[in-house]
Amino acid sequence: MALQLPLRLNNVPPTELSIWHDRLMQGDCRHVLPDIPDNTIDLIVTSPPYADNRKQTYGGIKPDDYVEWFLPIAAELRRVLKPDGTFILNIKEKVVDGERHTYVLELILALRQQGWLWTEEFIWHKKNCYPGKWPNRFRDAWERCLQFNKQKKFNMYQDSVMVPTGDWAKSRLRNLSETDKRRDESRVGSGFGKNISNWVGRALAYPTNVLHLATESSNRSHSATFPLDLPKWFIKLFTQEGDLVLDPFMGAGTTALAAHSLGRHYLGIELLPEYIELAEQSLLISSKGQG
Repeated sequence: MALQLPLRLNNVPPTELSIWHDRLMQGDCRHVLPDIPDNTIDLIVTSPPYADNRKQTYGGIKPDDYVEWFLPIAAELRRVLKPDGTFILNIKEKVVDGERHTYVLELILALRQQGWLWTEEFIWHKKNCYPGKWPNRFRDAWERCLQFNKQKKFNMYQDSVMVPTGDWAKSRLRNLSETDKRRDESRVGSGFGKNISNWVGRALAYPTNVLHLATESSNRSHSATFPLDLPKWFIKLFTQEGDLVLDPFMGAGTTALAAHSLGRHYLGIELLPEYIELAEQSLLISSKGQG
């Protein structure tokens, strides 16, 4: 049985906001989100149905109608997100009549008009993507993960996603030039620069904004499950233990499972009851594994 919450909770005192912790709610997020109090969520990580995709499960939204469909949802997401929180939107373009439709670009512009700051764009590189071609293009091996914020100052814990420095350092840092030992300003006058010597002796480095993750998932019962490591990476980057992570298009519960495994609270909204059951099963197994 899916976990349910009472309706009309916008006036719940802040001390009682824990009622939203670790909940799976069945329903259309357009109807559920208005019941969540303002400034409740620390991080939103979600992958809504892409244009014309998941027709059998979610009906599909036409590319020309996508922005109009998503904007009211985005307004609610902005309301429930804390001022220092972050919204990560996993989305992908669609090819229509031989060219890429612009609905993703149009959505970015519309969200900025709505008040969101388009802070960053991460690329999810599907490193195990199999080959394919069409008359005028090749298969995509990447998807966008767009970062939006309500304000310029937001919570970000960059040290939590550092990676091994890598083999490049063995040769690159062995013999440093005089330029390497000081800040080398960009030749194009951008104001950016680098000091290579800063990385001498360091075992860890900061990653780029390209995430190299395979598409495999332990749950193959959902039409579009992303890998567990994808939401995990963003949860580590933008939250701390005890924070609340929302996925308004939860599917089989990957974001909720990622949050739970990292000691964060989760709140998932999903239209279809069979996926709620799958998410509950995954969370139950995870809880037993941690017990």
